[in-house]
Amino acid sequence: MDDDATVSAADIARLAGVGRAAVSNWRRRYPDFPPPVGGTASSPLFGLSAVAGWFRARGKKFELSAGERAWQRLRALGDDLDLAERVSRAGAFFAFQAGIFETFDSLLDDPELLTLLSEMTHRAGPLESFELLCRRYFEAHSRRLSATPEPVAELMARLAGPVSAILDPACGFGALALASGAKTVLGQDSDPMTASIATLRLRLRGIEAEVYAVDALREDAFAGRTAEAVLCDPPFNERAWGHDELVGDARWEYGLPPRGEPELAWVQHCLAHVEPGGPVAILMPGAAAGRRSGKRIRGNLLRAGAVRAVVTLTSVGPDLWLLRRPVPGQRPPSTVLLAEAGADLSTVDELWREFREHPESGVRIIDLLDDDVDLTPARRRGRDEDLGQAFQAVRGRFAGLAPQLPPLEAVDTEPAFTTIGELVKAGVLEVRHAARADAEHPSAEAGDVVASVTGIAYVHSGPSEPVGAGLTVYRVDPDRLDADFLAGCLRAADLPAASASTRIDGRRVRVPLVAIDVQREYGEVFRRLAEFDAVLRETAETGRELVRLGFAGLVEGRLTPGRQGNGC
Repeated sequence: MDDDATVSAADIARLAGVGRAAVSNWRRRYPDFPPPVGGTASSPLFGLSAVAGWFRARGKKFELSAGERAWQRLRALGDDLDLAERVSRAGAFFAFQAGIFETFDSLLDDPELLTLLSEMTHRAGPLESFELLCRRYFEAHSRRLSATPEPVAELMARLAGPVSAILDPACGFGALALASGAKTVLGQDSDPMTASIATLRLRLRGIEAEVYAVDALREDAFAGRTAEAVLCDPPFNERAWGHDELVGDARWEYGLPPRGEPELAWVQHCLAHVEPGGPVAILMPGAAAGRRSGKRIRGNLLRAGAVRAVVTLTSVGPDLWLLRRPVPGQRPPSTVLLAEAGADLSTVDELWREFREHPESGVRIIDLLDDDVDLTPARRRGRDEDLGQAFQAVRGRFAGLAPQLPPLEAVDTEPAFTTIGELVKAGVLEVRHAARADAEHPSAEAGDVVASVTGIAYVHSGPSEPVGAGLTVYRVDPDRLDADFLAGCLRAADLPAASASTRIDGRRVRVPLVAIDVQREYGEVFRRLAEFDAVLRETAETGRELVRLGFAGLVEGRLTPGRQGNGC
């Protein structure tokens, strides 16, 4: 057994066949339970050999299969930041064993790991072996990875119908492609390792996969090509999606997406890549159905008959938009389905079936083409059916906010601080500023921190691109300074807004002096806070709808003041 391998409390619970609470009890009850050898106070890591020895000494069940040993060895071979690459290389080994690849990249040359991977192949076969490593990787990085939930992926595939070829322009690890059952998959993902893992998962199943590791909006790898259906779970609320460089793009058939509406860019990208009459199933943030900035495009989509349904899946989750590329010369439909799934996603299948059989049961498109062009299912349901239920559905979105906040604890000590200026002098980071609109703007590379003078800061992902005027690019040495940690410090600085003649120097921003592993822990919390902030901004629009529904329902006599505790 690898003496360097470490396991988390969740790993120990899984290997022992118990819950997480049991591991916590063992740590409290038994003084000789192996102490942590790494990790953090909230997420400790334990030596695998020591834990296995502790279980054996007590005669407790602790099974360590070849797959588990391979996973632990894979993690022990390097930093977790490079784990996806090692998982991908393991997948390439399995593909070689399955005869898919003629040669194997020898960069994965650890003899112990190769022996374990071979044993896995012999026992479970290449596909199941790779899926085990993928599951462990997804579990280990569940907070960082955004994957389409399996029930939602299966629902989207069912509603799109059985097809032999699909396109997924934001394919991630291939969840939608796998759910579709298609024999041919065209995909893109901006992260090279994610695209590689998706390709391997598909090809090990005998699926013909063509996946490119580039951002689909900025670099359309399938320009001019179409598929029978398009399934997509795109990233939400991206600030830098390429608006300026994509003005005039042929994909914007229904209008140039506003800078703050990247989701409507994804909708049009999907429609551009499906055959005439072909279906598109795409997940969208709830606010996209009613934002005023997107009403012109929503109106054009409705007039063309491209939008067929908008379904709210859960009270705090995304909406599912079902679209259809118009067939030239064919009369557009006159109704659209606006609905809410409730607790059971299977109800969506029935709603969609009934609407297709009886389209007159839907909402008339002409009634939606008002000053708002609002496709929010809760609002429409409030008008046409039960306003009280609609009020509760919107209110339910707020109930799911609190669990998304990361846990934080108060401490009495204050860390030592340095400044960004001192870090620059030490060579830990470089600072590049875009001072004026007519000046040459620095480019942001993946992993750079981009910040404004108002304290807004984020870590850039995707291809290199110039930043706008008034923005600053911070390029960090990742071995000495965590980018998410720095972005959080910049946001905490609450810099004042600059006037046209004033340049704010962020070099005075204070940064806690903590080790790189602590920075990464803080960075993860900063990321979660930033994600929570994005949800709050989106929920603010939902909140305004909640107020509108409340006032309208009370005045119109369709709502009444509820008793305390009855949910109204």
